[in-house]
Amino acid sequence: MKAYHDLLKHILAHGNMRGDRTGTGTISCFGLQFRHDLSESFPLLTTKKVPWKAVVVELLWFLRGGTNIRDLLEQDVHIWTDDAYRMYLRYMKGHGPDFTYVDKKTFEDRILTDFPIGFAKQFGELGPIYGAQWRTWNGTELDQLTIAVNRLRKDPEGRRHIVTAWNPAQVDQMALPPCHCFFQFYVANGKLSCQMYQRSADTFLGVPFNIASYALLTHIIARELDLKVGELIITFGDVHIYKNHLPAVYELLQRDPLTPPQLQMFQPRESFNEYLSSDFQLKDYFSHPPIKAELSVGT
Repeated sequence: MKAYHDLLKHILAHGNMRGDRTGTGTISCFGLQFRHDLSESFPLLTTKKVPWKAVVVELLWFLRGGTNIRDLLEQDVHIWTDDAYRMYLRYMKGHGPDFTYVDKKTFEDRILTDFPIGFAKQFGELGPIYGAQWRTWNGTELDQLTIAVNRLRKDPEGRRHIVTAWNPAQVDQMALPPCHCFFQFYVANGKLSCQMYQRSADTFLGVPFNIASYALLTHIIARELDLKVGELIITFGDVHIYKNHLPAVYELLQRDPLTPPQLQMFQPRESFNEYLSSDFQLKDYFSHPPIKAELSVGT
């Protein structure tokens, strides 16, 4: 995706050196935008391999209102483990100077087996993050996603088709405040477009994942409404490259993009809770090898 490469280049050329919560340091810009025409191709990055399975599993977890990492670990997806493990360490340290704790691998094993009993419920829970806000806003029966879809059916030209994950009343209860805060749908010429606002964007590790996730979400909602897909637009607040990711970014920018894949979807389900990972397949996804970079999660 040329637009993604251009985003990286712009940050490198015009970014500000800034500190950050994790202590890593970033090169940062404010108020940039990414656009991709979903009718042309599926925007999964080809200059490094993106874990497609994790993209699908996480999005379906959000759509079901999931907030516990056990659901992800059961499908061998580990992208939220660091946040849950950080909360576990913080909890243990709060119980005295001589606390004992398990390493991250043992932590995951205990979540999966729920040993001792109740461990998964206590330490696998991330709080009222994305899925909870999308489907049970503020701990109520208010299902923002279903409301948005129903409004799109009744009034496709409306300007209120918005779903938000940023809930000031509960943000301090979350393992991580929402980075992708809210999204809005727009219908024109029989096509569904989606714009998402992302307050904080780890451009090398997170953004390729976010692009693919919201592209898939747009395809799902378009299928629900019997519409074609239009544009995916992401508007960024603080969009940054971590300083320890710079070698990886330079390596990626030296690679030539390959032909992007196409998404194949099977029949829509009766509800968002019923979708399976096998309902979505990529056709002709070819990519350069992965590029490793350390995730900055802070303390």
